[in-house]
Amino acid sequence: MTSAPAAAPRPRVRPAGYAVLRVRAAAFLVHRRAALTALALTVLLAAACLASLCVGASFVAPAEALKVVLGRPSPDTLVVGTLREPRMVVGLLAGAALGVAGALVQTVARNALASPDVIGISQGASALTVGALTFGVTSYTALPYLSVLGGVAAAALVYAVAWRRGLHATRFVLVGIGIAIALRSVTTLFMTKGDYLVAQQAQIWMTGSLNGRGWAEANPLGVVLLALLPCVLWAARAQRAVTLDDDTATALGTRLGHVRLGLVLLGVVLASVATGAAGPVDFVALLAPQTARRLTGTAQIPLGCSALLGALTVVLADLAARRLFSPTELPVGVLTAAVGAPYLIWLIVRGPGGRRSARTARTGGTT
Repeated sequence: MTSAPAAAPRPRVRPAGYAVLRVRAAAFLVHRRAALTALALTVLLAAACLASLCVGASFVAPAEALKVVLGRPSPDTLVVGTLREPRMVVGLLAGAALGVAGALVQTVARNALASPDVIGISQGASALTVGALTFGVTSYTALPYLSVLGGVAAAALVYAVAWRRGLHATRFVLVGIGIAIALRSVTTLFMTKGDYLVAQQAQIWMTGSLNGRGWAEANPLGVVLLALLPCVLWAARAQRAVTLDDDTATALGTRLGHVRLGLVLLGVVLASVATGAAGPVDFVALLAPQTARRLTGTAQIPLGCSALLGALTVVLADLAARRLFSPTELPVGVLTAAVGAPYLIWLIVRGPGGRRSARTARTGGTT
């Protein structure tokens, strides 16, 4: 009696667009286009950071700026190491945090309009921070903690009002926009009740300015973001299940309620910390995730590319804000709003409601 020949091993099917990265005994699937996009964004971000260190009221040679960054003695240590470098670091870290925060909130809400600065999270952080400034809390070290508290409180309020036996994405965004408007009114009220000098300080902070930021703001921001890095790595894996439909995700054993809550809470904390350090830099959390998704072509919003795009946007906007109308310096939030507001209008027009309205107008109101 002869035994049947052993079946040949089935070849492993590699998803289209992915490559295998081998590190010793481990193998990882890497999305080619996403990896190339991340590499290009990293190069652009490095160039933007170097330009931010070199360009200013006085030009510093790139070689001298790199000496200061590496801790070597240089005659430009005061200009680069004390004035420009911490400001650039705050912008880089705050932009990266806003990019990831926007990606997480948009993933959970499944809506491109659901960014922290649209649905009231940044406004909640701003309201509590400006209130603290009004009543005499002027330490920039304490502002990030107050911003986190205000952002979490605003997110909880949006969640509680929008919940109706479930969380519908459109209702979540509309309720968030309404609460954001109300919180802006509260912020304005605080500014009118405060001292004139405090109101001026709060007004500058409200526009999202990196002027005067130093290591006292950069170091705590870096420590908080480093502590949250394991949570971001978890979120990059957990968001895959959230992009599936509810029945499929539940069948795979995912506890959707807990995962969504964790992702939103992480996004709220990241956006609030960034707001406390740099002020409410509008539209970065709205622009970066959707741009990253279009550049990479991935099924879900890539957190790494969102962070790189957010950092690149803030660093470039701050550089432009310093030099466009020199010697007058614009707040960085003015330039990000100038770019983000038209994009927000485009998103609304290109959405399902906008396309339907345009089609109805072309057909004379008939469907």
